[in-house]
Amino acid sequence: MLLKLLKKEWALCLHPTSWIMLGLCTLILIPNYPYGVSFFYMTLAIFFLSMNARENHDVTFSMTLPVAKRDLVTGRFLLCMLLELLSLLAAGLMILLHRVLVPVPNAAGMDANLALLGEGLILYGVFHLLFFPAHYRDVSRIGVPFLTASAAVFLLIVLEIVLCHALPLFRDVLDTPDPQYRGAKLIFVLLSAFFYALATWLALRLSQRHFQKLDIR
Repeated sequence: MLLKLLKKEWALCLHPTSWIMLGLCTLILIPNYPYGVSFFYMTLAIFFLSMNARENHDVTFSMTLPVAKRDLVTGRFLLCMLLELLSLLAAGLMILLHRVLVPVPNAAGMDANLALLGEGLILYGVFHLLFFPAHYRDVSRIGVPFLTASAAVFLLIVLEIVLCHALPLFRDVLDTPDPQYRGAKLIFVLLSAFFYALATWLALRLSQRHFQKLDIR
């Protein structure tokens, strides 16, 4: 059933700009650029996806399907998580290309390295927590939840840039070219993945609870 809901979300809600946002992972190839911003664009794709669903009255249509109300939220989460996974895979490819094409340190924050993927997971987890529960309180409200979540994402990106210059763990270990400190970076990615999973699960439960209480007319 969830696979069918994912197929429905992909066919009816996915916005064409999602592919443009995915392509912006190539920003990782730009020297001295805050690479964390490349992950923000996928959250922007989720915003357009949600807006596309609202304008096409997707909730009204979906409520006519023989599925539990909470599963409709799960279907949306699955689509967004799939897009985020694709962005992380694309970012990983860009990181490998960066090592070949632009083998210089990044002066504007985290280097294009393994730890950058961990940052992406953290940004996505925080976005889920702030955007989806607020959105599913009232599915017609997208702008304010997105602005709130986006502000938090950019604050974290700024914090990462500061930490890469001020905190020894970031400056001397995480913000280094691969394959230096690969073990420490891998641990960071695994911890980030755990945070992503926990934050996404919590956001899903809150969103389902809010959507269950929502009166769809």
